[in-house]
Amino acid sequence: MRWTHMLAVGALSVSLAACTTSPTGRSQLTLMSDEQLDQMGAQAFAQYQQELPTVGGAPLRYVQCVTEAVVRALPERERNQNWQVKVFASEQANAFALPGGYVGINTGLLDVARNQDQLAAVIGHEIAHVLARHANERASTETATQLGLSAISSAAGMQGAGGETMMAALGMGAQYGILLPFSRSHESEADTLGLTLMAEAGFDPRESVALWNNMSQAGGASPPAWLSTHPSHGQRIAGLEAGLGKAMARYEQARRTGRTPNCPRP
Repeated sequence: MRWTHMLAVGALSVSLAACTTSPTGRSQLTLMSDEQLDQMGAQAFAQYQQELPTVGGAPLRYVQCVTEAVVRALPERERNQNWQVKVFASEQANAFALPGGYVGINTGLLDVARNQDQLAAVIGHEIAHVLARHANERASTETATQLGLSAISSAAGMQGAGGETMMAALGMGAQYGILLPFSRSHESEADTLGLTLMAEAGFDPRESVALWNNMSQAGGASPPAWLSTHPSHGQRIAGLEAGLGKAMARYEQARRTGRTPNCPRP
């Protein structure tokens, strides 16, 4: 039992040492270095390119144009990364940004994001995940959770079939009580930061609401918010609408300073 106590104390010490703050002021647990995350991002981007064909020409130029405009609104460290952009041939309306400066957009998303401002809402949201180090926090939280469950199992002597059943129950409890709420928190934070990014880049933030109305129409029924890694469409739209006042002020300021992106949609 003594080693379990020492393990718990050690895990707490590591957690305290790795506490950081997100761009919105939320406390985070980040156990991985930026270099580790950048390497993982590069590997994931390379793997994605092996699994799906890429698209060039007008769609790629369009996505690059919007991405470059959003990147110009980033803090210096992230702005100066060598951002790579790929468009993938897939009907799924999906997009991602990865640590290290990688952006991927599926062609299916270009059917849902109907203008440059709506596409900027998606790209701003995905880059916001990188800016807020959500991948680091997610991996760190899962690591800490698994360590905690292992310690509980050993301390309680939960071995054999009965113990495995109990561990499965604990795992589900951790999933719905710890891990998934963090993911919803990440999504809401990325919405807030992404709205700011697109506005500061000179894209109309009101189009973010129109985008999620499009998503709602295209996506059909959603799972209940508590059982999903993403907020419901209604929650997401309400959150975006709540931030429009400040975002519009940033948008108008950006336009006055000459940030007027013009990315022709193919």
